[in-house]
Amino acid sequence: MTCGRQNQRRAGLALAAAALLLAGCGQSADTKGADGAKDGAKGGAAAGASASAPSSAKASVAPLGPGEVRVGGEVAKPYSVTLADLRKLPQTSVEVKFTSAKGEQRHTYQGVPLHDVLKTAEPRFDAAKKNGQLRGFVSATGGGDYRAVFAWAEIDPGFAKSQVLLAVSEDGVAFDDAAGPRLVVPQDTKGGRYVSELNQLWVGVVDPVVDGAK
Repeated sequence: MTCGRQNQRRAGLALAAAALLLAGCGQSADTKGADGAKDGAKGGAAAGASASAPSSAKASVAPLGPGEVRVGGEVAKPYSVTLADLRKLPQTSVEVKFTSAKGEQRHTYQGVPLHDVLKTAEPRFDAAKKNGQLRGFVSATGGGDYRAVFAWAEIDPGFAKSQVLLAVSEDGVAFDDAAGPRLVVPQDTKGGRYVSELNQLWVGVVDPVVDGAK
């Protein structure tokens, strides 16, 4: 009898130990699951923040309206201009001849000098340097991400003989407001820089590129 009671007591202790062990394992698993959920929530929040960051950056740049041209870059007063705005300004007419994929072209354009449009934005050239504006350039972007570049001296009447225009009409026919102005370059013999559906004018200086290459 004594031996039987001892065996029962040992069995009871073994069952109690097993129950405690199982309870501990369950608690450990629950703890890990909670920690994993927390980590997942943190990761999800971080991913959400990362995904929303580009949208915020894009939202900071206002989309252009149909036919609108954004003037920016190294300027003190960036702004946008439309064909309707350009038609209200003093106009200049030029007769041009150039070659294109369609052959020789002869047209009369009316519009506003590009220099006048950019001067309104107040380009930031280094006045401490002799003829600091000669370090400047202008990038013109049109439809289909077409782009052409001009040295500032090409558009500045203080240096250039002819004036690059933001044309509002061709041969007396007004451009459609939604299409925007066309860049006209009378001194060019080819029409590659006659940028159509103009939507951006960006002013820059060569110093950061040239000095960085030293």
